[in-house]
Amino acid sequence: MGIEFLLWMVFLFGLMYFLLIRPQKKQQQKHQEMLKSLKKGDRVLTSGGILGTIKAISDPIIYLDVADGVTIKIRKEHVGGLQTDTRVDDKKDEADKK
Repeated sequence: MGIEFLLWMVFLFGLMYFLLIRPQKKQQQKHQEMLKSLKKGDRVLTSGGILGTIKAISDPIIYLDVADGVTIKIRKEHVGGLQTDTRVDDKKDEADKK
């Protein structure tokens, strides 16, 4: 039970590291880089599901325009990602035309 047990434990820890811990760290690093690259005018999606355009950044607060004349304050770390899907804007434009 001595050396074989230790070898199995080392193997299992290594397997867990490469399958769970390492990918999560890479994802966190990618998110941090995205947060550092945010700038005024970027369209973002918050972790709460709110879409908006960055009006101003005052670390750690972001001022987000979510509608005409409506600006909210959120903490920077709650930005989930940049909005790359423009279908939401297309639907709004179609509704405005009717």
